Amino acid sequence: MTTFDDPATLTPAAARKLFRDGAAHPTTGWATGFTQTNLIAVPADWAYDVLLFCQRNPRPCPVLDVSDPGDPTTILAAGADLRCDLPRYRVWENGKLAGEATDVTGRWRTDMVAFSIGCSFTFETALVAAGIPLRHVDQGRNVAMYVTDRQCRPAGRLHGPMVVSMRQIPADRVADAVAISGAMPAVHGAPVHIGDPGELGIKDLDAPDFGDSVDAESGDVPMFWACGVTPQAALMASAPPFAITHAPGYMFVSDKRDSEYRVG
Repeated sequence: MTTFDDPATLTPAAARKLFRDGAAHPTTGWATGFTQTNLIAVPADWAYDVLLFCQRNPRPCPVLDVSDPGDPTTILAAGADLRCDLPRYRVWENGKLAGEATDVTGRWRTDMVAFSIGCSFTFETALVAAGIPLRHVDQGRNVAMYVTDRQCRPAGRLHGPMVVSMRQIPADRVADAVAISGAMPAVHGAPVHIGDPGELGIKDLDAPDFGDSVDAESGDVPMFWACGVTPQAALMASAPPFAITHAPGYMFVSDKRDSEYRVG
């Protein structure tokens, strides 16, 4: 397997090569300045349901690309293969997690339609550039993600709760974090909630549903962004017969620059 010193300095192609060769790492902080995406791939007869679900729930599910049936490529990265260029995948059967893998080429059906969905890791580059610390990166952990009690708008056969990612942000930088992320609506935009996690139905910040718990520092405020793991919660609630997704926090690293998704 290819070795590397600092994942932040890797090109997207070099990162994808590592993953294709079997490396499996959460991608927060990787290939600084380049957009990362969530993945959900479903058989063609479920594709309209997913597309409609994303259209009706754009904050957690902003669509950046949709493949043709059976096509594992994406306009987001020339020469990339969505079946093997992510660090870790999840395979779903009837709404149940059937397993995880670092390559799903053998499970990819000829009718699979892949949705690339914006990821909040994309605006992390801008937060860091503004001097806003990211505790999970500093602590070498995956971002913390939680299933909320806020239901998404149903679409066809798909329904389920919104998932959020959480970052502990110093109180004096909360307004800056809102403004910076808000300028990138294609990758979740501004937070959906700030402060008391109980208002989202989250009982314990130290027990995330996905990712790792993160240690707060004195004066930190928890901020919650809509998360692209939401379609996985919909899979669990709606139980389609088959689907492939990324593993939470193990994203596709595209060739698109974060700045391409900044408005204003």
